[in-house]
Amino acid sequence: MKNYFRYITLMFAVLFTVAMSSCNTGPKNDKGALGGNIAERSFVAPGELDEFYAFVSGGFSGQLAIHGLPSGRLFKVIPVFSVDAEKAYGFNEETKPMLNTSYGPVPWDDAHHPDLSQTNGEVDGRWCFINANNTPRIARISLSTFETEEIIEIPNSAGNHSSSFVTENTEYIVAGTRFSVPVPQRDMSIDEYKGNFKGAVSFIKVDSETGHMNINFQIMLPGFNYDLAHPGRGASHGWMFFSTYNTEEANTLLEVNASQNDKDYIAAINWKKAEEYIAAGKFTEMPANYAHNVYDESTQMATTTMMKTVKVLNPADLPGLVYFLPTPKSPHGCDVDPTGEYIIGSGKLSASITAHSFTKMLAAIEGQKFDGDAYGIPILSYEDVVAGIVEQAGLGPLHTEFDGKGNAYTTFFISSEVVKWKVGTWEVLDRAPTYYSVGHLMIPGGNSRKPFGKYLLAMNKITKDRYIPTGPELAQSAQLYDISGDKMELLLDFPTVGEPHYAAGAPASLIIPNHKKFYKLEENNHPFAVKSEKDARVERDGKNVHIYMTTIRSHFAPDNIEGVKVGDRVYFHVTNLEQDFDVPHGIAMIGANTSELLIMPGQTETFVWEPKMPGVWPFYCTDFCSALHQEMQGYVRVSAADSDIQMKWTLDGE
Repeated sequence: MKNYFRYITLMFAVLFTVAMSSCNTGPKNDKGALGGNIAERSFVAPGELDEFYAFVSGGFSGQLAIHGLPSGRLFKVIPVFSVDAEKAYGFNEETKPMLNTSYGPVPWDDAHHPDLSQTNGEVDGRWCFINANNTPRIARISLSTFETEEIIEIPNSAGNHSSSFVTENTEYIVAGTRFSVPVPQRDMSIDEYKGNFKGAVSFIKVDSETGHMNINFQIMLPGFNYDLAHPGRGASHGWMFFSTYNTEEANTLLEVNASQNDKDYIAAINWKKAEEYIAAGKFTEMPANYAHNVYDESTQMATTTMMKTVKVLNPADLPGLVYFLPTPKSPHGCDVDPTGEYIIGSGKLSASITAHSFTKMLAAIEGQKFDGDAYGIPILSYEDVVAGIVEQAGLGPLHTEFDGKGNAYTTFFISSEVVKWKVGTWEVLDRAPTYYSVGHLMIPGGNSRKPFGKYLLAMNKITKDRYIPTGPELAQSAQLYDISGDKMELLLDFPTVGEPHYAAGAPASLIIPNHKKFYKLEENNHPFAVKSEKDARVERDGKNVHIYMTTIRSHFAPDNIEGVKVGDRVYFHVTNLEQDFDVPHGIAMIGANTSELLIMPGQTETFVWEPKMPGVWPFYCTDFCSALHQEMQGYVRVSAADSDIQMKWTLDGE
């Protein structure tokens, strides 16, 4: 049987290689570090582990997907900004507060740009951050539990697109508004947009030990659109760079009216100078209303705090805080190379890529080489800050990342390709087609000081002939390239969850050692936890009934409950007593208008059931946990509202 499996695997590899050799995927790279044929280089054998984690945004799903590289296998979808029935996220009582906002609970959002925490400019494997675009928020995900631990809403913002991007010691997560709006919000004519609408960029402070976030300050910029951002690193640490478009301040038919100017800007923000101004009290305390949601691993409960003010800086009054770098034309990507010297602007309507020099930028500021100002913010002379141009590289440049070997890789949406070029000489070295209309790309660590230049992941928008069809809506696509040699080579494509906008990547060896295998029962401080079966019980408090339940292979305690009445509100507080890795339990109750629970070892979760009619109603375990999983069930007897039946339950089959 083993030889048969080996034969089938080898035959598949040969057939796949022959098929791919007929495709236009560029020259074969026999000298790459991966070696061998294409199938072998993306194949991860049963029982073996992927080399990298890829954290891929779910776009309109609102979630974050975890893929392995090079296999492309999907391992987990982490619920972040949208409810998730599989894990009861947003349905159980513990996580409902995570989706609270100043507009009330929002059960869906649009997640775009994940980024990983860094130390000394290198990814450190602690946290992943991601933005909600529609209702502006930033989430923090623990990479020990792969669960969302915190979500903070961002006031004075609309379309939280240029986020989340992490400074090189995770001092800040930055978030910029896509849509400029009246600040504070008020009723005014849209025709009064120009000069009156504002674009807020937010600097969210991160606690270096706990990861907890708070909005330290906002900078109120002119009413442009703010698209993407990246931090300075090395010599440019302390600066943040944002791409802007619609410097015309148009408010209708932007595809025409926001494409008039020959150049838009990259906004260079000196956040260390901002900290000085904050310390000196040079800010305005603005009234605001925004939700800060935190999941406490000890109590296993989420809580919401409504925040009421935010500190705001006005750059027109604060010299040295913000400068504009002219950049052609309607730039999308704003990327910084590993040395921190070059700031790359990718103009969507330009056929070239512009690189600015941080050193030349400082010299231009020192020499006051300005070409006027925009609302009091100095505009630096283009000729005095540009370092070089990658000429005629392709059509529709969007986003650039780096391999750590002096090379850059840029996606081109219109010409559907990734182009490799040399940093410093601005020479095009290679190009590889994508299928089709590529948006962002990701090299693990490619937006840090230490890229892992082995793989490149391209995230495409159109897949009309790549997979078997599934009706009008087709699977979204990611494609994996080997970049270890001189030439890029397509290895694999695979479907993704929702629309992948951006991704972040890190070596598995960095994250695996810190992963949590189970929650220790002795550290479970959930207010309704039950840590042994002898403490399982049912209590009535008026029309509220609290069932303190345990679950362990392969039974519930209690498993038969009587005395519940029509009109009661029944809380199932269920604690998984297992203290073994990978033994979750589930529970579902007939007629419960909510999701089932999926409870990890040592965890407690709660759902609510409101019985509508008398009867005997079963519940059962929804996660296959043992050979006697089918026997893991129980009943709740429901009597009429005026019944005098007393509460009773059974433990250990008594």
